[in-house]
Amino acid sequence: MRTVLQRVTSARVTVAGEVVGEIGEGLVALVGVTHDDGPEEIATTVRKIAQLRLLRDETSVLDRGAQVLVVSQFTLHADVRKGRRPSWNAAAPGPVAEPVVAAVADGLRELGVSVATGRFGADMAIDIHADGPVTIVLDVPA
Repeated sequence: MRTVLQRVTSARVTVAGEVVGEIGEGLVALVGVTHDDGPEEIATTVRKIAQLRLLRDETSVLDRGAQVLVVSQFTLHADVRKGRRPSWNAAAPGPVAEPVVAAVADGLRELGVSVATGRFGADMAIDIHADGPVTIVLDVPA
């Protein structure tokens, strides 16, 4: 699983003009799922999102009571080593990826984190107000 974490002052996801997810201070988590991602990768990703000290004053989402916007992002697994057209072979198909992304969001909620989400498979517009900017790539397993 590959997750891009971006520290934000606010962020929102819009689908067809409708805001479907919105947060204040916290992290945007763009989550890309591969074919082999399962419970262990989900648990590690959830723990890292909640506990990494990426927010101001070296605090975590849990420390600050910050929010997380979780958005599925299969393009994180693009292979662009050959030619000009990306290959998406490493990205899990929708029926595999959707429950994994949902499990990441649910795992964060179980820790008491306020979570908003995008809409899986939709054409989403994401407004990100970067803070810092701070952007981290989290690969699990590393």
